[in-house]
Amino acid sequence: MSEPLLSVDGVEVKYGAVTALHDVSLAVSTGEVVTLLGANGAGKTTTLRTISGLLSPAVGQVTYEGEALTGLPAHSIVALGIGHVPEGRHIFGRMTVTENLEMGAYLQKRGAPSELDRVLTLFPRLAERRTQLGATLSGGEQQMLAIGRALMGRPKLLLLDEPSMGLSPLMVQTIFEVISMISAEGVTVLLVEQNAVQALSLASRGYVMETGRIVMADAAKTLLADDRVRQAYLGEDMVASQERCNS
Repeated sequence: MSEPLLSVDGVEVKYGAVTALHDVSLAVSTGEVVTLLGANGAGKTTTLRTISGLLSPAVGQVTYEGEALTGLPAHSIVALGIGHVPEGRHIFGRMTVTENLEMGAYLQKRGAPSELDRVLTLFPRLAERRTQLGATLSGGEQQMLAIGRALMGRPKLLLLDEPSMGLSPLMVQTIFEVISMISAEGVTVLLVEQNAVQALSLASRGYVMETGRIVMADAAKTLLADDRVRQAYLGEDMVASQERCNS
């Protein structure tokens, strides 16, 4: 069996005296979409922030392409090929769409505009608004901009933290279609998402977190059919609705 693209092994993270992650282990192979599910405060965002170097584990190791990431600064981890789209988007409101996207390519060599053209092709709405300030965009457009900015760094692995949060159902569908297209282009995705039905419908595998621990790990279809997952994270009405949409 080939080595995973990303491995998180026995990671413990503390905020002062509070332990936020307890012995967390997960793996993501090249080309996969893997989702990380759980209630608010379960440790999902902390896990992504640890992978991207914004937090340092007290115990354990994060490995990417066989190289230990622990102790590396966040910009060095970006340079290795890991893009992070944070919860809340964090775009630059006083900069234009184009300027925001160019910020995502700050570690790339200047020259051919191919990456910008690719992102604007993926997000036609951003192409229409490329001279607008980020603050004037809708929530969905800002999410597109945040994803596009991360893609400008040409990541092999994309960490997505709650990309559908606060969006209309139509925009949620659009965002998940874009994630599917990104995956089809060969980008590996680790997805944190409250919309568990959508996430498990897109992903190949999933992990479930509770109070800073991984409590379940299985194929996405298996988790989607698991009674415990359905009751705790999905809701029968949501599952039935999604199944009707997929039929």
